[in-house]
Amino acid sequence: MAETVADVMTSHPATVEADQPVSAAAALMRDNDLGAVIVNDNGRIHGIITDRDITVRVVAWDKPPQTPVREAYSPSVEAVGPDTSIDQAVRLMRSHAVRRLPVVEDGRAVGIVSLGDLARARDPHSALADISAAEGNR
Repeated sequence: MAETVADVMTSHPATVEADQPVSAAAALMRDNDLGAVIVNDNGRIHGIITDRDITVRVVAWDKPPQTPVREAYSPSVEAVGPDTSIDQAVRLMRSHAVRRLPVVEDGRAVGIVSLGDLARARDPHSALADISAAEGNR
């Protein structure tokens, strides 16, 4: 049974630099069936950008696709280490109302863990686990 975030995380998460356009982040999401991309500033984690961030902070304000990621991402982000327990990750997600946590070592993203990852680890027969395990609908 999985005990730590390292047991369930997605390794080598997709990343984008803060000065890249949001269209680059959106393309990564499209091409890799993702809902979020880690934002780096000079290779070090600086935040996370989600599909919702792009929708609400760019599209809804009629900003162009060339808008820099730094204008749309969420800079205050909760992160965990690979040795964080699954229970602790669940508590963090619950207390901060987030669906994804970057997994960080030495200031660099080494993975990302989602609500679905944790659901599959804690209760593989739950509806959320089933939905999370389903193939994407590109």
